[in-house]
Amino acid sequence: MDPWKTALSDADATNIRIRGYDLTSLMLKSSFADVLFLLHMGRLPTEGEGKIVNAILIAAVDHGPGSPSAAAARLVASGNRQAPEAALAAGVLAMGDVHAGAGLTCLELINSGVVRAEQRSLSIEQVAREIVTSAIETQTRLPGLGHRVHTTIDPRTNVLFALAAQYDIASTGVQFMRALEQSAEELIKPLPINIDGALAAVLYDIGCSPLFAKFIFILGRAGGLSAQVMEEYTRERPMRIRIPVEYDGEAPRDVP
Repeated sequence: MDPWKTALSDADATNIRIRGYDLTSLMLKSSFADVLFLLHMGRLPTEGEGKIVNAILIAAVDHGPGSPSAAAARLVASGNRQAPEAALAAGVLAMGDVHAGAGLTCLELINSGVVRAEQRSLSIEQVAREIVTSAIETQTRLPGLGHRVHTTIDPRTNVLFALAAQYDIASTGVQFMRALEQSAEELIKPLPINIDGALAAVLYDIGCSPLFAKFIFILGRAGGLSAQVMEEYTRERPMRIRIPVEYDGEAPRDVP
């Protein structure tokens, strides 16, 4: 059988290497965000790129126990007191296209929008307006805009955009999301750029893939989920979560 091939990591009796770098040296000189970037991008980040990746991980870490992932993790923890890994896994499995997936969708939208602008010799602003108009006609949601809690501003967005500007990273991705936000406000209503739109914009400007936008959100939120599970174990009694259920099916009847 041919051996598996990987360019990610290698280990022998005395060494562990990540993309060719000695792991112990990375432990001393790099952050977790740096190594995550290295694994996915094949190179160590610049100072600004590392700061942005670290900020995204923090931005995604927790948004309260009511989010689908945290609620799922705590529900499993409520009924399973011996396997925290199961509760944590349940939280991760609750993330998908709706919860934690908008960053991927938004980065794909930025990619396609920029290509459309280049192919048709349009400005980013013109393409953004076309996209919003199409969303209105098809009655579809615009990824990266609007938030059920942060209805006027997502505080995390300004931080990411400020970091991108500080380190001269902000470029077409940020411009695209600003234009999309402006067109949505003019044609629909004010829909602030949320964390998914912000991370998609800055990751586009760094050169990351859409899938990385989803991975980084999941990795950040996993840290918060571990704390949600720990709190459920240490503060709450077993089986304390009871979801109200109202039956509205058939009345009692006999089997014929």
